[in-house]
Amino acid sequence: MDAPNFPAAYDVYRRAEWSRLRLNTPLTLSDTDIAGLRGLSDPLSLDEVANIYLPLSRLLNLHVLAARRLGTVEQTFLGRTLTTPPYVIGIAGSVAVGKSTFARVLQRLLASWPDHPGVELVTTDSFLHPRTVLEQRGLMDRKGFPESYDLRRMIAFLAAVKAGRPARAPVYSHFTYDIVPDQIQLVDQPDILIFEGLNVLQTVRAAPLLASDFFDFSVYMDAEEHDLARWYADRFLLLQRTAFQQPTSYFHHFRDLSREDALIQAKSIWRRINLPNLRENIRPTRERARTILRKAADHRTEQVWLRRI
Repeated sequence: MDAPNFPAAYDVYRRAEWSRLRLNTPLTLSDTDIAGLRGLSDPLSLDEVANIYLPLSRLLNLHVLAARRLGTVEQTFLGRTLTTPPYVIGIAGSVAVGKSTFARVLQRLLASWPDHPGVELVTTDSFLHPRTVLEQRGLMDRKGFPESYDLRRMIAFLAAVKAGRPARAPVYSHFTYDIVPDQIQLVDQPDILIFEGLNVLQTVRAAPLLASDFFDFSVYMDAEEHDLARWYADRFLLLQRTAFQQPTSYFHHFRDLSREDALIQAKSIWRRINLPNLRENIRPTRERARTILRKAADHRTEQVWLRRI
């Protein structure tokens, strides 16, 4: 896989080089654990966890400990009571690149370190406008684009988390394709918050604060467009045979499509919605990330780009 022409601010590590940085970090997950954490069409293996995730978890553990020491220095200087704000990690990337699986596995690995067992995971889907609002504004075909999110609520949530206050996020259902009424996710002073979604690194013109202003570390998951399109179609076909068969699924009307027609539908959604969003809003944020994971056609991470400090 050819590497993109990134600025010299990044050091590139091929898979074997990055794997060696794990050192003696123990693998605390089993095949059964991985099976419960991976997405429907994501072929995540223990080999990927050992060679890519564990070195990253070791690096993040060192960052968390260093951030705490720095925070202690500043609070001592200011004469304040010592507190430990949550360490916030942003995870960005395209639809179908594997962000959700990556975030869930990283959550488990980071929670296994003794110094920060409290690790919460929140996705930006929680801050999508409800479906009724999107329909009223004609934005159903723009779902995932910046205008489909309640950015004010998202920023308020992150500000509360970083200030050490209890914060509440709505709950989103991929099954109903909507915010779940009267349900919230309470995030109350975790050691680490993982914040995952398409738009976490995006900039908004004239906005006083961005989501990334609250991040201590950020990861962008990258892959070639043709691989992303294929992965999306594979996932769509799998869902069409499973979740879409349920009467309460928002996509229930796709249940009886032939494989050929389902594939046509998946490719149409990718071309009309996901690909333009990737090109216009998601990929342009890639170089704002501290770390970039480059995935090959088989979903394995072949390169890790680490921004020089």
